[in-house]
Amino acid sequence: MIERLKEIKLEYDNLLIEMSKPEIINDQEKYQKYAKRIADLESIVSLFNKYSDVEKQFQDTNSIIKNEDDIELKQMAEEEIINLNEKKKTIEEDLKKALLPKDYGEDKNVIMEIRAGTGGDESSVFVADLFRMYQRFVDSQGWRSELIYANPTGVNGFKEVIFSLKGKSVYPKLRFESGVHRVQRVPITEASGRIHTSAATVAVLIEAEEIDIQIDPNDIKIDVFRSSGPGGQSVNTTDSAVRITHLPTGLVVTCQDEKSQHKNKAKAMRVLKARLFEQERIRQQQEIAKERKEMVGSGDRSERIRTYNYPQNRVTDHRINLTLHKLSNIMEGELSELVEALILDNREKQLKKAS
Repeated sequence: MIERLKEIKLEYDNLLIEMSKPEIINDQEKYQKYAKRIADLESIVSLFNKYSDVEKQFQDTNSIIKNEDDIELKQMAEEEIINLNEKKKTIEEDLKKALLPKDYGEDKNVIMEIRAGTGGDESSVFVADLFRMYQRFVDSQGWRSELIYANPTGVNGFKEVIFSLKGKSVYPKLRFESGVHRVQRVPITEASGRIHTSAATVAVLIEAEEIDIQIDPNDIKIDVFRSSGPGGQSVNTTDSAVRITHLPTGLVVTCQDEKSQHKNKAKAMRVLKARLFEQERIRQQQEIAKERKEMVGSGDRSERIRTYNYPQNRVTDHRINLTLHKLSNIMEGELSELVEALILDNREKQLKKAS
């Protein structure tokens, strides 16, 4: 680790020298590139400088213990060694965390998809509840949300809702929401008052950019039709709704939220690219580590990850065995405690792999 830190420090120092040269200052593209790299390395270099200072103090103090005859001075030095050891351990842990590779989606925008699963009408109502929960969380984070597609039902629910999110650290904070979310409660549609279990799936997809994925126009089939609402009634008198089928994979994306066919097509293409990008990401992960079957970060939506129990005001995340008796708060968008616990768990797993 120390050798790697020395290399990072050397790169950082060289970049600072390069950025002071007139030819770099006049080349804004290179200047911005160097500035971004310096910003990425700054916190690591700062920690390494602290570590180097503590290491020097450790050596100097150790020298006093070995060479000093004054007993009182030696005792003071021995006490100082204990403190310096603690400082070293803390900085070493911080350095290990700082050296962990950044997630590819660190600065990416996100497309979220929520779909009704088992449970009939109650499942579609749960989709609406989850959508509202995430929107409240989005607002609290200062992110921007844009609705891409919604398929409403007659019970104030959704069979499916798709929306995009833009903002700082959107993907790192929401990536672990992918999976099956289960709800246990008495449905509004249930007259007998019996507790019902239903489910919805959530997918968090990195929004692909042009450089990330290219789609051959010959690989897609585009159909247009009139938008429809609950019960099938037409809500638009023109053929503005768009359905795109990706022929090689069979993926189908529909968008009818906008009155403009052009805008619906653009939104549908964004969703299709995100889904194809996610498929490719999962394929690469499986090739790199075929033995890895855990849900966290994989995008696999086949496993129950969280249960929302209304009678007991309880939310349980099964991946980290975390139970919180504050369901009402969580459904109002107070997701930070869950989000931070999942991020911490993932970081600890990465540190174990790195050590």
